Amino acid sequence: MVLAIAAQAPAADDAPRTERSGTVPLLEESVFGEPAGDATTLRVQAERDPRALGPLSIGTPDAGLLLNPMLFPAGPFWTLREPEEAWATDETVDFIVNAIEAVEARYPGSPRLVIGDLSHPRGGRIDRHRSHQVGRDADLGFYYRQGEAHTFRAARPSDLDAPRSWAFVRALVTETDVDWIFIDRSLIRVLYDQAVAEGEDRAWLADIFGRTSDKGIIQHERRHKDHLHVRFYNRRAQEHGRIVYPVLVESGMAPPPNVRHRVRSGETLGSIARRYGTSVTAIRHANGLRGTRVRAGRSYTIPVRKAPVDRGPVIVPSRRLPPQLSVRALTTD
Repeated sequence: MVLAIAAQAPAADDAPRTERSGTVPLLEESVFGEPAGDATTLRVQAERDPRALGPLSIGTPDAGLLLNPMLFPAGPFWTLREPEEAWATDETVDFIVNAIEAVEARYPGSPRLVIGDLSHPRGGRIDRHRSHQVGRDADLGFYYRQGEAHTFRAARPSDLDAPRSWAFVRALVTETDVDWIFIDRSLIRVLYDQAVAEGEDRAWLADIFGRTSDKGIIQHERRHKDHLHVRFYNRRAQEHGRIVYPVLVESGMAPPPNVRHRVRSGETLGSIARRYGTSVTAIRHANGLRGTRVRAGRSYTIPVRKAPVDRGPVIVPSRRLPPQLSVRALTTD
C-alpha cells in the first residue's frame, strides 16, 4: 500500500475542544534535523525494552505519538497550570528550563512563568488542540509588568514586561532548537521594539521576525494574546523514534500510522475504509466524528495497519544566531 504523505504546516493548530482522537502518528515526508545513534542497536533495544530508549517523538505535531514521556518538573522559576497535560520529551523540557533560567540569570528575582499545555502522557490528540501530540509543543505564559501570574492572562502591549519577555524569546531562539514561536501580532511588535532598543542586529531581527520573508521563527497566530506557543526540534527523540517505530508497530508496542485523505465527491466513509484496509469505526474515532458523514474537499485522518517506511535521518537546521553569537560559536568550535 502506498501511504499518502502530509507535510507539517507551520501553524499552531489550536482548535476548539473536542474528544481526544487516537494516539497514532502521521507519516511526514521530511523533518529537518541530524542523524543520531546506531540504528541496529536501537532496534534491538526497542525489542528488548523500549522504555530504556527514553522519550520518543514520532510523527507530526498534529498527528503523532509520544512514548516514554517526561513530566515537566516542579521548579522555583515556573509554575505548572495543568500538570496532567505537562508531559514532553526530555529535550523539550530542558529547552524550556534553560530559557527560563536565562531570564533569571539576566533579571534575578523574576516572577515565575506559567507553563501550560505540553502533551498528553500517551501523546496524540489533546483537548483544545490539534497539535501538541508528540512532546515538542509547549504553551508558555508571559512576563507581566504587574508581576507574577498564576494562569494565562490576556496581555495588552502595555501589560507585557518587555525586557524579560524579549530575554525569554531571545533565549528560545539562540539557545534551543526552536522551530516556531506563535504569538499575537500586537505582542510581536512589543518584542521587536524591545530588541531594537537593546541594540540587536537589524538584519538578524528581520530574519527571525520574518520581515524579509515568510520564514521567520516568530509568527502571528490568533488567540495567542495570553501565551506563547513554542515548537521545538528534538534531535534525539525524533531520530530515535523514526528508527524504532516500525519495530514497535510490528511487536504491537505502538499503534500503526495515520495518513491524511482528502475526500472526493461521491466517496463515503465505507469506501475510504475499504481503500485503506481499515474500518469506519477507526476513522470516526481518529477524527472525533459522531456520525458517518464526510464532506468533499475536507481532509480526514485515516488509521492504517502497516508499519511506516524508513524515510531517512532527521536533520535539525542550524540555529539562527545574531552576528556576535555566530562569531563566538565559530571561534569556540
